[in-house]
Amino acid sequence: MSDILELTGREEAPAAGNTRKVFVKTYGCQMNVYDSQRMADALGADGYVETASPEDADMILLNTCHIREKAAEKVYSELGRLRKLRDRRRSDGGEMLIGVAGCVAQAEGEEIIRRAPVVDFVIGPQTYHRLPQIAAEARQGNKVVETDYAMEDKFEKLPAHDEQRVRARGVTAFLTVQEGCDKFCTFCVVPYTRGAEVSRPVHQILSEARRLAGAGVREVTLLGQNVNAWHGEGADGREWGLGELLHELAKIDGIDRLRYTTSHPRDMDDALIAAHRDLDCLMPYLHLPVQAGSDRILKAMNRKHTADEYRRLVDRIRDARPDIALSGDFIVGFPGETDADFEDTMRLIADVGYAQAFSFKYSPRPGTPGADMDDQVPEDVKTGRLHRLQALLDEQQAGFMKGLEGRTISVLLEKPGRDPGQLVGRSPWLQPVVCDENVGKIGDIVQVRITRASANSLIADNSEVEIPA
Repeated sequence: MSDILELTGREEAPAAGNTRKVFVKTYGCQMNVYDSQRMADALGADGYVETASPEDADMILLNTCHIREKAAEKVYSELGRLRKLRDRRRSDGGEMLIGVAGCVAQAEGEEIIRRAPVVDFVIGPQTYHRLPQIAAEARQGNKVVETDYAMEDKFEKLPAHDEQRVRARGVTAFLTVQEGCDKFCTFCVVPYTRGAEVSRPVHQILSEARRLAGAGVREVTLLGQNVNAWHGEGADGREWGLGELLHELAKIDGIDRLRYTTSHPRDMDDALIAAHRDLDCLMPYLHLPVQAGSDRILKAMNRKHTADEYRRLVDRIRDARPDIALSGDFIVGFPGETDADFEDTMRLIADVGYAQAFSFKYSPRPGTPGADMDDQVPEDVKTGRLHRLQALLDEQQAGFMKGLEGRTISVLLEKPGRDPGQLVGRSPWLQPVVCDENVGKIGDIVQVRITRASANSLIADNSEVEIPA
């Protein structure tokens, strides 16, 4: 039995009535959610259907993320639990393949097979279009590690979305337009697990967006590790950036809302800022991570911008779109961070004002420059700083939410609510909005009056709604 195989063929799909089932567990960001959907699409062509239960799955896929601390160890712990499940399944005469995908797979490769023999295959984030072949080899009893890829193939072999699957997923969808990162922030593993920045061609993006619209999707979120670094040759032969691409997507019938994430401050150009001013369908929400407010720490992080440059950029964006809500990322306790550096971050947060933010204690990622830096900050200091920072961010988020009370806003209805008689939608600023089911049906964009804001969601006054025509 070989440890690593060149993939040469595929088995016949199972006969009708003998459908295989796949359970996908997704860790991490929206990009991984999108990747999980595309893996399910690729396997769908091979006769697999998704299941919500690992117990009755013929294949279990762990789509992993390497950003958080001890990510690989969490995967190995999960694999230990899955080994017991597979042993029970096989003792009953059933089949179960176990695969590890995503960024931990890319980083660990063959080590996963060595440490966890229960794993049948390991697949990196750029090779999931080969899943049917990989599954065929694994079913023959071979161990497969597939993490190598040609850069030019990164977007060339994506499986087409199945419209029935898209309809089942709902009225919102992710669409990857860019992958990888060339920024090499000293705390981040993404350049090593996702590779260099590559932009998806315009024709592929527009074709997929039209298919999504044809399947009933009304809101599309463009994805990329540095999504606003996207560039490509436009239909007019000119080099386009994300701003021009958004203008073209806005022309597609049925797509009523556009979003994009995640952005880097260095890639917010004039055309993209103008798109926020000129496109009503581009939602007034922007995730624009800064990570720290100290110029000394920003330099150590290799962010290549200063705190004041970030402030001026925010001013330009708000001049173009005054109602925009900003979201950010913050790391506390980066190596060498002093009390003064931390206070600079607190001042930046106070100056900008965030509707939402994500904040974390710095944790070393093996293989990144930050992991080898001197002056690692003690854990108790990081914890204390994080509590102070999160208290300020929570106060700002609560203030933003409170400011929506009494306002009439548009809501895209997405799904049934937790309680009978409810529907849940999304505001332009991405918050969940709980409505009465009489406001409309899933897929409608309705106007509702917000009467109460909780910590993370909005409640609509359903006696003052506009029923869609």
